[in-house]
Amino acid sequence: MALVAVVFAGGCGDKKPKYPTCGSDRDCRQGEHCVNKHCSQCAVDSHCKKGEKCIDGACGLPKGGCRSDGDCKAGMVCLEHRCSACQSDAECGATGRCENGRCLARGACKKDEDCAEDEDCVDGTCSRGGRKKPPDVGCRFEPIYFGYDESRLDERASRALNAAAECMQEAPRRAVFLTGHTDPRGTEEYNIALSERRAIVVADYLARLGIDPARFRVIPKGETEASGADEGGWAEDRRVEIEWQ
Repeated sequence: MALVAVVFAGGCGDKKPKYPTCGSDRDCRQGEHCVNKHCSQCAVDSHCKKGEKCIDGACGLPKGGCRSDGDCKAGMVCLEHRCSACQSDAECGATGRCENGRCLARGACKKDEDCAEDEDCVDGTCSRGGRKKPPDVGCRFEPIYFGYDESRLDERASRALNAAAECMQEAPRRAVFLTGHTDPRGTEEYNIALSERRAIVVADYLARLGIDPARFRVIPKGETEASGADEGGWAEDRRVEIEWQ
């Protein structure tokens, strides 16, 4: 009796893996790479922007690395993608000065001797009229929301940032926290990197509106504060919060 081999078309081997599981880069979204059968932002450092490293499938800054001054500790500057001490006033922007390797805003101070004779050092700022606390700024900031797996600004986000820039100009020396968030989907490492990209996009936009980037403190929180359970809730999770320091 002859044995007949029967081949069924469309067998299990032809089934495409369910995203984000993958068998090759073709199973992932554009710009993603299949790493250990999981769609990831990168596989090697060359997939990332200059200055970034590929860490567990996500592009991020190495320790001490930076894209802009806002990625560095207060007073340090980003030189050749490394946080460094300043060497000259020119490295501190149009409104800053370099003092003992640290950038200070014009009018910033640590002691009275840093100010003019008719000024006092009040809460880190040279001020005339005695030791009074700077006035509170009444305006508040709206959260900046993003689409799924996106770090681009839409028209609504741009309008909110235009208003935020006007508010920041009312307190030109006050530092600002930019805290990035994501919804809970994706790996922890990827979401941390995505939340950082979102906060940096906000910082770059505000800088183009004339806000000194040295004022920004970027804080990537990823999915750690996500609370949504469906698309409506996840849309609220995908945001950058802007707060006075």
